[in-house]
This record gives sequence, C-alpha cells and structure tokens, in this order.
Amino acid sequence: MKVIKNYLYNAGYQILNMLIPLITVPYISRVLGAHDVGINEYTNSWVTFFYLMGQMGITLYGNREVAYHRDDLYERSRTFWGVESLQVLTISASLVAYLAAVFLFSTTFKYYFLLQGIWIIATGLDVSWYFMGLENFKVTVLRNTLVRLVSLVLIFTVVKNVNDLWKYIAILGLTQLVGNITLWPYLKGNIVWVSISKWHPFKHFYPALLLFIPTITTQVYLVLNRLMLGRMSTQTALGNFGQADKIVKFVLAVVTATGTVMLPHVANKFAKGDVKGVRSSLYSSFNFVSAISVPMMFGLMAISERFAPWFLGGDFIPAGRIMFLEAPIIVLIAWSNVTGTQYLMPVNRVKEYTTSVTIGAVSNVIFNLFLIEGWGANGAAVATVGSELLVTASQLVMIRHTISRRRLFGEQWKYFLCGLIMYIVVNRICLTINMTVSNLVLEVVVGAGLYLLGLIITRASILDEAQKLLKKRTSKK
Repeated sequence: MKVIKNYLYNAGYQILNMLIPLITVPYISRVLGAHDVGINEYTNSWVTFFYLMGQMGITLYGNREVAYHRDDLYERSRTFWGVESLQVLTISASLVAYLAAVFLFSTTFKYYFLLQGIWIIATGLDVSWYFMGLENFKVTVLRNTLVRLVSLVLIFTVVKNVNDLWKYIAILGLTQLVGNITLWPYLKGNIVWVSISKWHPFKHFYPALLLFIPTITTQVYLVLNRLMLGRMSTQTALGNFGQADKIVKFVLAVVTATGTVMLPHVANKFAKGDVKGVRSSLYSSFNFVSAISVPMMFGLMAISERFAPWFLGGDFIPAGRIMFLEAPIIVLIAWSNVTGTQYLMPVNRVKEYTTSVTIGAVSNVIFNLFLIEGWGANGAAVATVGSELLVTASQLVMIRHTISRRRLFGEQWKYFLCGLIMYIVVNRICLTINMTVSNLVLEVVVGAGLYLLGLIITRASILDEAQKLLKKRTSKK
C-alpha cells in the first residue's frame, strides 16, 4: 500500500507541476502570442542543457543511493551531505559557464537568457532526490502545492500584455527556486550532521557521471526539437510545437509518476537481494502503465485538432495536428519508463540504459534533419515518436534474457482494442458537436465508460488487480 500511496502523491505532484502551466497555457498563448511563446521555449531549451550539465545524474544517483542506505541514519546522512555538496560545486561551475556563454555569444534575447539562469540556481538547491530515496513523497507534494498556486496567481495578475514576457520567465524560475528552498526545513530530523571530512563529494562524481550520460542524452532528444525548430523554422512554429508538447506531457505525467515512485522501491529490493520481488514489480508496473497510457493516447488523438484552437487560441491551429502526431509517445515513454527507469536503473544496469537513450538521441538528430525542413513542427513531432520507439525497442531487447516479454505483452491487445474503439466513438462525437467545457467533459466520460466496458468484456487482468488492492485496503481499515 505504501507504493500505491507514493504513486498517488507523486502523480499528484507531477500533475500539479504540469497542471499549473496547463491552466496558464490558454491565457499566456493569447496574451503573448505564438512568437513570444516560441522565444520562451527557445531560451529555456538552452538553459536546460546547462542546468543538466551542472546537475549531472545526481537526481537519479542520489535517489538510488539514499534508497540503498535507507535503514542506516548515519550512512544516508553522509550520502546526503556528500551528494549535495557535489551538486553545489557542479552547479556553480555550470552557472559560470552559462553566464560566460550568454555574454560572449548571445546577441539576441540576452535579457531573456539571463532571466532563465534562475533555473540553474534552483537546481543547485534541489534536494527532492533525498525524499524520493526515502519514499517520502508527501513532503514534496504538500510543500510545493502552495508555491505552485502562488505562481498561478502571479501569472494572472502580473502578465498582462506582449511586453510582459520577461515577467513570465522570471515567475517560472523564481517559483521553482522557492519551491526547492522550502524542502530544506524538512531535512531536520531526517539527517544528522556529519563532519565535512567525511563527506567525500568527489567519490560520488564518477557513479553520478555514469547516470549523467543517459540523463543528458535523454534531454538531447527532448530539447533538441525546440533548438532545431528555432534554427530551421520560425519562432511561431516553435511556439505551436511547445504548447502542443506541454499538453501531451501533461497527460504523460500521470503515467510516468510510477517511475519516480518505483525506482527507490525496486532499488531497495535489489539491495536486499530480492530478485523475484524486482521482477514482480516490473510486470505489475508495466501492466498498470499500459492500462492507463493507451486510453490517454487514443483520447488525446480523438480530440486534438478541435481542442488545440479552442484551448490555445486562433494562433495555435497547427498545434492540433502536432498533438495528434506526438500522442504515441505517451505509450512509448510509459513502457520505456518501466523497462529503463524502473528496472535497468535500480538494478544498476546503467550501461544498457545509456546505450538505449543514446540510440534515441542520435536517431532524433537524424530524423529532425530530414523531417523538420520538409514538415516543420509536424516533422519534429514525428521525429520524437520515432526516437522514442527505438529507445523502447532497444530496452526490450536488452532485458529479453531476464524478463518474459510474453508476460509483459500478454494483455496489451485488450488495451489497444478497447482504446481504438474508444477513439472512433469519441472522435466522431468531437467532429459532430462544438468544443465547449461541457462537451469536453461529455467526451471524456463517454470515452472512459467505453474503455472500462471494453476491459470488463475482455476480462482484463488489471481489473482483478485493482479489486485485490481495494480489498486489502478495506481489510486494513
């Protein structure tokens, strides 16, 4: 039940992180327009590389190491001080490099680039990895909820016209900074002071660096689309792609919340030698994410082309097609999140994980070079799907000797059949009636009802698993 609670907490946190931008997206889209939204996407993409360079693989590494030493207060405290001191050093170096790059090479958008630098400072103070390693997600969720709500209020009260782009960038960066700072008081009672001579931050450098390689490689094909679009196409096209991508990632956040929860859980089992438990967790998680990601993919595809201009405004009509084309990554990333983040990473098969995401990054560059020039933002969406497909496929090949792929995919046909039927019906309804809030709710309810009915008819095992969990919870009460 602890894993279920942590999933709900982390899903709530991920949804909150995505929901605040999603709530502000229609407002910002109309106030700033596609061009200025594109400027934010472009400058933020560059700063992302720098704070990732500074963070290295510390988020994943720190999470895993704390999980390994969870039951030893002194060792986990020593791990915290060592990892965090390393993070401060590497982030400081990254900030210096970023500022040098801005002043030496940036001729346009320099002011916006400097404001984006707040994200690098915020990353240096991020200790969420420690609480994730303890499987304590309640602290992170509750403390950051207030901060996110404050950012929502500030955006609606401060950003009023096209000249307020700088205010929007500053609000996003500062709320992230404040959110990270507010986690520090919760360390009291969770760690003890360890002599500085015992920290040994650089002993964590190499193992964190090994995790940094897949982290930065993953971000290459998550951010590279924006950078290449900004160079090869227009800021307006980039604005359409960025807003469409936000909506897709909002849906995806619900699914990938399992990865953050399961990594420390599986890592702790692996540290105790519970190989059977590790595999059991993987099968259950794969079945669960498939059951929820497939209908989310088909549901978004069904409403995308009507939803985008209604939600984002008339400047964002092309975003509908981008959403449709990019939607399959919801399922593909859900699967690779299980095979990669929830299995290869916690059992320390980092090299294989790194290889898989490197394949994705290289293929994404190649796909972008050919597809963006001809198809623009649509090409970037197709390139994203293609690279994610290769990542997932390569990871499945890598685990073929330790995991039964037949067991992994035994129920998939049921989810895809039910999802396809749901898509046909919901898409027909969407094309027939106007897009309004009430009609959108109707489409969601009809789609969910059809999908659930399909699972019942096909006797999907996920329903039995859900029933067992409910019985356990009831019996405990």
